[in-house]
Amino acid sequence: MQPSHRYTRLTAIALGIAGVISFGSAGATGFQIRENSVKNQGRAFAGSATGQDDASVVSNNPAAMVNLDTTTIRTDVTLIDLTAKFKGGGRSGAGTPLTGGNGGDPGDATPVPAMSIVVPLHGAFEKLTLGAQLSAPFGLKTEYDSTWVGRYNAIESEVKTIDLTLSAAVKITDRFSVGAGFVYERAEATLTNAVDFGSGICANPQTRPLCLTPNPTAAAFGPQKNDGLAKVKGDDTGIGWILGFQWKPTDALSIGYSHRSEIDHDLAGNITFTKPGNVAAVFAAGGVTTYNNGPGGAALTTPSTDTVSVTYAFNDQFRMMFDAQQTDWHSLQSVDIKRANGNLITSEKFEWDDTMMYALGAEYDFSDSFTLRGGVAKDESPTNDTHRTPRLPDNDRMLYSVGLTWNANEHLSVDAAYTRITIDSPDVDVVSSSSSTLVGKFKGHADLFGIAAQYKF
Repeated sequence: MQPSHRYTRLTAIALGIAGVISFGSAGATGFQIRENSVKNQGRAFAGSATGQDDASVVSNNPAAMVNLDTTTIRTDVTLIDLTAKFKGGGRSGAGTPLTGGNGGDPGDATPVPAMSIVVPLHGAFEKLTLGAQLSAPFGLKTEYDSTWVGRYNAIESEVKTIDLTLSAAVKITDRFSVGAGFVYERAEATLTNAVDFGSGICANPQTRPLCLTPNPTAAAFGPQKNDGLAKVKGDDTGIGWILGFQWKPTDALSIGYSHRSEIDHDLAGNITFTKPGNVAAVFAAGGVTTYNNGPGGAALTTPSTDTVSVTYAFNDQFRMMFDAQQTDWHSLQSVDIKRANGNLITSEKFEWDDTMMYALGAEYDFSDSFTLRGGVAKDESPTNDTHRTPRLPDNDRMLYSVGLTWNANEHLSVDAAYTRITIDSPDVDVVSSSSSTLVGKFKGHADLFGIAAQYKF
């Protein structure tokens, strides 16, 4: 015996690996994270490609590393705290109302670290500067209550990326520099969701009698009576690159541009199904292998970005910055889910659009010891109402930031920043691979708290 066609579409890979793509971070739209510099955060990320005293330019624009004239190391940590609340409901694959609560707050406070070093060379190589950075440019974590109304779409979503960026910059003239970098990226994903085995068994003509008794409430099988769990864990490494330039047409004006390439991943790992005992017995008796544990994977491409930054110093104390960044999410039109033998399980549609982020920031030096900064940004979402999922309720957002630098002495400085992110309330109207329908609206916001230290030798 075999489950119905629509029910056999359910696989942990389809729900899990595809969830990597639909899952986003609170720090930026899609699943992008820009928090590799607390200084940038304090300006709402304006001026990221023209940083004058910030070792994070290793990966933001390697050409700007020439702005540092001595070996500099930097450590940043940003705590990202997403708060979201769902209101809505839905129906199971059999048409019965979905049971469960609103899922609670899916966002945990998650630290995002970054470490950077910039080393200007001397002597015969005095125009050359080298740098390295460890950062986490994509991913975050959400987790709903295991019995919430949307459990067939998502319970836990954890995505981690770690980038090692090695960069070099050459000072062509006193006003123009170029830079390039090599990016080694590791991606890991762990995702879970519930499986409504009862609806599938009751929908199949061959197994439907198992759901029928003189007293239907006493049936051994039925919608939402035989939930299991699908879990997928996968990882991969990929290679990318970054190019940039910095031009200072005047002493007051700096213009920077950088391009970060796409990075391709073939996520590979294990699929695990946890099935109730009576469901496992039915599958064993009927020779159903659709839900057997085993290897599988899917292709994932992290998007390219293009960033233009402009910084203008009105005087020795006051500066303003502007950023425009395009993220090429169009690479995520669909994800083909395959078993290890290459058989296509399903093709998940996303149809994401390219997005723009615009940021305006300013800094004021109160003294040699203290600098105050602030900024505002508008960040577009690549998602749409047709394909948005509760892995993360993503939508267009506004960022409001303040920050402070304390120069303890000529070698050591400490940065702090706070960002409030308001998110347009996103609607969700999606069908899970269990054929359940979830309809509702999220309301949410995010808070970012950053602290950093930089030391110049």
